[in-house]
Amino acid sequence: MGVVSYELIVTSPIPPAKLYKALVLDSDILLPKIVPQAIKSVEILEGDGGPGTIKKVTFGEGSQFKYSKNKIEAIDKENLKFSHSVIEGDMLMNGIEKITYDIKFQQSPDGGCICKESSNYYTISDFELNKDQLKAGKEKALGMFKAVEAYLLANPDAC
Repeated sequence: MGVVSYELIVTSPIPPAKLYKALVLDSDILLPKIVPQAIKSVEILEGDGGPGTIKKVTFGEGSQFKYSKNKIEAIDKENLKFSHSVIEGDMLMNGIEKITYDIKFQQSPDGGCICKESSNYYTISDFELNKDQLKAGKEKALGMFKAVEAYLLANPDAC
């Protein structure tokens, strides 16, 4: 098994606590509403929404994937951190055991947010990740981030 790591840093004019609430705490409701072409629905299969919870994400018509099952590893509301893993689904491409994501939202000097995400892809045997697919996946994640940001800018009372 190998591990491929990737880091993404994004800035936003939205304050960190508000962005954390939208992208972590309220994401099950907001994402299908804001980006239905990417996320059709999110349902809890096991748990109460805290660590250990298993969620099924059904992707929208615009996605190349059908679904994923995600496990919440940690939620730290005070420090605006969130960790989860993709443990099942076609996005694992029969060659990835799991994908872990660690996300932290920090205050930027201008009052906005710096969002840092590190991801680790745990490959099975000698499976090699296609770097173009990895890059395309990150661009889609960035597109969802920017869609949520635009929603929050247009709806200042949301979240």
